[in-house]
Parts: sequence; C-alpha cells; structure tokens
Amino acid sequence: MLEFAGFLPFLLVIGMAAIQLGLVGYGANQAGSAARAAARSESLAPGTAQAAADAAASAWLDPEAAGGGGDAVTYTVTVHVPPVIPLFGDGWDVHRTATMPNDRENEGS
Repeated sequence: MLEFAGFLPFLLVIGMAAIQLGLVGYGANQAGSAARAAARSESLAPGTAQAAADAAASAWLDPEAAGGGGDAVTYTVTVHVPPVIPLFGDGWDVHRTATMPNDRENEGS
C-alpha cells in the first residue's frame, strides 16, 4: 500500500502529460484544418478567411488567421493550447499554414 501511495504522484503526472500531448496534437490538427479552410475561403471570396477559420476549428482554441495572396492564397492559423498542468506555463501556440490557388484570378477566363 505504501509503495502504491508513493508511486501514485508519478503515475498522475505521466497521465496528465499524455493528456497534454494529446491536446497539442489535437490543436495542431485543428490549426491545419482551419488554415486550409481560411485559404480556400479567401481564394473564393475576399474577407472570409477569419470566419472560415473560426468555423473549422474548436472555439476554445481561439484560432487566429493571417495571410493573403496573389496567384496563390496562403494563410497561417495560430491556435492556443492551454496547459493541463499549470506548472507547464500558460500553454502553447500551434501554427499551421496552407496555400490554395486563387480562384478569383480565373473568373474572367
């Protein structure tokens, strides 16, 4: 019983670190999806990138889209992943970038 009680804090920290790693992976996946959505939306209709990024990612990650383009539209989305254990600081920012062809350039053809 004493051995288990002494080892339990280590097991809890390892479990919470695994959850944190999963959250960072989830944040990276959501940032990638939001970047693709923002770039595609902006390539079709100007000024719609942030709304597309917001719709494509979980709201609690607070996605921020930045970018623009000419022949191709490139957007980078940053999401903030909060910490599970407060000792890890105030979380991580995860960035993902996507590029789409600019379909507005081809409208007149």
